[in-house]
This record gives sequence, structure tokens and C-alpha cells, in this order.
Amino acid sequence: MSHPSANRCIVPVALDDRAYDIHIGAGLLADAGALIKAVVPGRPLVVLTDSNVAERHLAPLQASLAASGARLLEPVVVPAGEASKEMSRLGEVMDALLSRGIERKTVLVALGGGVVGDLGGFAAAIALRGLDFIQVPTTLLSQVDSSVGGKTGINSRHGKNLIGAFHQPRLVLADTDTLATLPKREVLAGYAEVVKYGLIDNPAFFAWLEEHGSAIAEGDPALLAEAIRVSCLAKAAIVAQDEKESGLRELLNLGHTFGHALEAEAGYGDALLHGEAVAIGMVMAFDLSVRMGLCPAEDAARARAHLAAVGLPVTAAHLGGGTWTAERLLAHTAKDKKVKDGRVTFILARGIGKAFRCAEVALDDVKAVFAASLAG
Repeated sequence: MSHPSANRCIVPVALDDRAYDIHIGAGLLADAGALIKAVVPGRPLVVLTDSNVAERHLAPLQASLAASGARLLEPVVVPAGEASKEMSRLGEVMDALLSRGIERKTVLVALGGGVVGDLGGFAAAIALRGLDFIQVPTTLLSQVDSSVGGKTGINSRHGKNLIGAFHQPRLVLADTDTLATLPKREVLAGYAEVVKYGLIDNPAFFAWLEEHGSAIAEGDPALLAEAIRVSCLAKAAIVAQDEKESGLRELLNLGHTFGHALEAEAGYGDALLHGEAVAIGMVMAFDLSVRMGLCPAEDAARARAHLAAVGLPVTAAHLGGGTWTAERLLAHTAKDKKVKDGRVTFILARGIGKAFRCAEVALDDVKAVFAASLAG
């Protein structure tokens, strides 16, 4: 890994002929034109973003792209929020792209958080049977997780991300300056995915987060950059070994099977952000592991305590106004992408940093964990 400047670093994603770099650091939006030109020289560019991000970051990005001499098509702006990750919005995006006269060598630049990255990546995967695209993530969650690894997709009433494609970006530019404009709730939602990497297989990183988590949540630039760097290194290593999620990559779903069930019940809105659902879901994964006799209770307590200490939710008790049921949440897990031969694969843990895949889980135990979380 090289260090072009004191406040920047590059994390490579090793995927043979589809390898790409993740640039992390301050001021990258201003240099985006030159960095993108180096990877896809002389190609027309079209930016996809959302209404909130457009107000803050679209003009400087467009200015940087224009200064590099790129031919810019009119940007496509979608409404902010998870509701834009649905089939009707995808249709509108596709129509907008085609109306701008895209061609096979057009490059789509996804500027925004996880919603824009997932939607834009999927649109790029299917437009003209495949366009190159570039991720410019502007939230902590997208910088440490969703912008890296090529998983793209949209939601369905049947579940989250059930319609999509594996489509790797050509470049990821994670400008840490964009995080300064995020509400703390959004930073915390991204922080849950940072904690995930420690809980999967890096107990030393988790211990570092226990020491620095509160400062990271408050937006300390240097600590944020380090947390992003370690997270991207971890994800890049896993993606390089298992791009299409046939085994090892499933570990990145720690907490997600539970979390996606909560999101489905919540309706994919602002009532429950993805990272908040993951935080609650990771606590439930550890609780299930303890219940099955796989994990020391003190490790589960430690994970819960850290997430709670930084301000993340750790139970589902505040959701649903007392009307949610463990039975309904359990039913959502049956629609998870990791269902194989009718069985749900859960990511469980034998301790901090000891996550593993487990398909032999009694549904009564899962239901009990849901019930306990709803009870608080």
C-alpha cells in the first residue's frame, strides 16, 4: 500500500484483470477528475447522485471532472433515501441514462451513500449490457462497506437487495471530508459496519475501537481515516478470495440476516437505518451463539456494551410500537439471500473476532432471540 500524501492512502482490491484501487483521504473530490482520467481516459462520464448529496458535493465533483477535460453528460439525480432502491426508480434511472445518449464506453460515476452506490452499480451492470462505473462514496457506511466489492442491487417487497448483480467498480474514491457534513446518526450507522470487521476476525481492531470508538463517532478525522483504511483492507482481502460470495465472503453478513428482517418489517425507511439494524443484528448473532453454547457470554456482553456505549441501538424494543412479533421477523429470514436448500445460513461467533458460517440452527432458538430483542 502506498501513501501518496500524509493524509491519504490506497488500498488495492486484487481481482486479476478487474483489480482496482480504493483511494482514502481528504480532498479527493477536488482531485477526482485527474484520478478518474488516469483510469478511464477520454471516456464520457455521467454522474448519478441523490438530492441531498447533489446540494453539497455535485458542483465540486463536476468542476473537477470538467477541469480534467472529460465530456460530461447531464447528471441524474434521484430522491434521497432507501425508497430510491426500488424497481420503479431503477426504471426512471435507466430511462434518464438512455435519454442522455449513453454508449458502451460511457462511465457512470455514483456519488453518494449506499443507496446511490447500489442503485448506480446495478444500473451500470445492466445498461447496454454493462457500463464501467466508479464509486465516490460520501457516507461512512458506503466508504467502509457498500462501495467496495461489487455487490449492487435494489430492494423488493420480498426483501433487501434481492434483485442485483456482481459488478465491480473501476475505482473507489472515499473522500473523508464528505463525512463532516453527515448527521451523527449517519456516522453511527456506518460505524456499525466498522465494528463488524473487528467482530469477524480482528480482535485487536475491536479492542482499538473500544478505545477510540467515541472519538470516531464524534468525527475525529485521523481516527476516521484509520478506521476506514483497516475496514477496506479487511473487505478487500475477503473479496479477493471470494468475489461471488460462495463461502468466506458470507462472513461479511454478520448481523445482516437479523438486521435485514428488522429492516423489512420497518419498511426500509428512516425509522431504522441499515447500520442501526446491523448493530442490533450483531448483538442478536452473539446472543444466538451464546444460546447455542458456542460463545462465551462475556464476549457477547462486550460486543453489546461497545455498540451501546457509542450510541447505537442494541435491541429491537424501540421498534414497532409493541406490535412486532418474533414470528413475523422469523418469517423474513426465510427470504434471506443466504437460504440454501430451504435452510438459512447464519453468521455466528465463537467469540470476539471468531465469526463462522452455520446452517444448523434451530428456528426455535432464532425465534427466542428475536423475542428477547423485542422485549429489550
